[in-house]
Formats: sequence, structure tokens, C-alpha cells
Amino acid sequence: AGGFEALAPIPRSTEPVTDRRLLELAESLKREVPKRTAAQVAEIIGAAEGSGPSSRTIQRHFARLGLNTRPDGSPPQAFGRFEAAAPLDLWTGDALHGPVIAGRKTYLFAFIDDHSRALVGYRFGVSEDTLRLEAAFRSALAARGVPKCCYLDNGSAMVSKQLLRACASLGVRLVHSRPGRPQGRGKIERFFETVRI
Repeated sequence: AGGFEALAPIPRSTEPVTDRRLLELAESLKREVPKRTAAQVAEIIGAAEGSGPSSRTIQRHFARLGLNTRPDGSPPQAFGRFEAAAPLDLWTGDALHGPVIAGRKTYLFAFIDDHSRALVGYRFGVSEDTLRLEAAFRSALAARGVPKCCYLDNGSAMVSKQLLRACASLGVRLVHSRPGRPQGRGKIERFFETVRI
């Protein structure tokens, strides 16, 4: 029933589904006490209304209104969720310590695109060295193209001069996380959790 026309996509509504009244309430709660976070505002609305928008929806709403700054006008530390604006804007790389096979430790080097969360390149190896990291990076470049920025931790393979030179010649900005602050690598750590299962 319907023939070929039934296969055509139905026009979608792009109207926001979040109740406008609740977003206005969130805005007034934030303006009332600027130190309130999106999570705190979501909790207040949930308690008062029984349910409400998620903290992420409220955070995006605050960003649209320019309310994501500190009371002194400076931007907040990026401890909330972060996502690159487009594919190839940011790749995150890391190494996973794998199982011991035939008496040797194994490692998985991987790069993930921050925007799409796609695994762009990987390489298994029996040592945590620059050679395996560069092989994973090379496979990512061949499969997806050149990213604008790469975010890595401070492991010995990740801070090599060879990698720095390769990134510089490709025009890739290489950024290393500060020691003891793994927050920016959450997406690849989540991928590694899936690999462990």
C-alpha cells in the first residue's frame, strides 16, 4: 500500500520539543544565581515540576543565551561535555594495555574522531612504542584524511619528536593533556571499555 511514494522520507519537524516555559524557568534560575550549573538547574526544575529538560539541554540553552560564562565574564573550565564542531577537527589518541598473549603484553593504539566518535585508526602491538603509535596514526590518515588537531596523553610514545615532526609537516596541531587530568580523553576511554568487554 502506497507504492513507491511510501518509500519517500516524511518531512521532519524541527521545532524544539522542550517546553519553552521550562527553558524560561531555567534561564531565570540561572540569572537569579549565576553560579548555578546546568546540572543544578535541571535538578531544581525536576524537583519542582516532576520532570524537565536534561542538564545537557539546559547547558546548550545557556550557551545560546551567552550564560555559560562565570560571573566575572570569563569562560568556564571545560569540565562539562565537549564535542568538536565537525569531523576532522579533533582526534583523540591513546593506548590500551591489552591481555598477555604467549607471555608478552599487548597494546592497542587507537585514534577516535571527537565529533563523530568514529574509530579512525588503530594498531595492535607487543610494545608501547612510537612505531605502533605512528602506524595507528598513519592508518587513520589514510582512512579519514588529515585532522586539524590531535589530543594525546603524555606517554613516552605520544611525546616523541618523530610524531611532533610528522604532525608539524602535515599541519596538525599536537596537544598533550596535563598530567593528572584525563578528562579530555573520556570518549576514547569509553571506547576502550567496550573493547575490554
